[in-house]
Amino acid sequence: MKTAIFYGSTTGTTAAVAKRIARAAGVADSDIFDVAKADPAKLGEYDLLILGTPTWGSGELQDDWYDFVAGAEALDMTGKKIALFGCGDETMSGTFCSAVGELYDRMVKTGAKFVGSFTAAPYDYNSSDAVRGNDNIAVGLLLDEVNHPELTDARIAEWVKTIK
Repeated sequence: MKTAIFYGSTTGTTAAVAKRIARAAGVADSDIFDVAKADPAKLGEYDLLILGTPTWGSGELQDDWYDFVAGAEALDMTGKKIALFGCGDETMSGTFCSAVGELYDRMVKTGAKFVGSFTAAPYDYNSSDAVRGNDNIAVGLLLDEVNHPELTDARIAEWVKTIK
């Protein structure tokens, strides 16, 4: 299965996490793309798309995602799989990793199958648009490199097993 990682990153945290996920998933550096510099049509070249975003402001996508996702939404990605990850700060308790939920809502229009739902535990937050329902399961991998960087590697390793 041909796999790529597409990420947006302003401070470098999500870019660094994307590289850690790539190592864990066996994704080559040449298959890691910053959405600020990538053409959405590139998505069509891969079977499994790992998409990552930090959450900004009051739960928004990272800025570089907006143009990229607008182009991606127009694609027919039936038969492809999408796995989502996001970086957030649990002290932003009302919007923890909510951009992952926004990315899900935007990309679901493409017809791709989503994989990689994952527990949001043990993070302590009030609300997240990435968590659907009452079972604390998010539509992707949520990470808090600000308050809990010690959890990241184990969460990545466990999550990667669910997306392959």
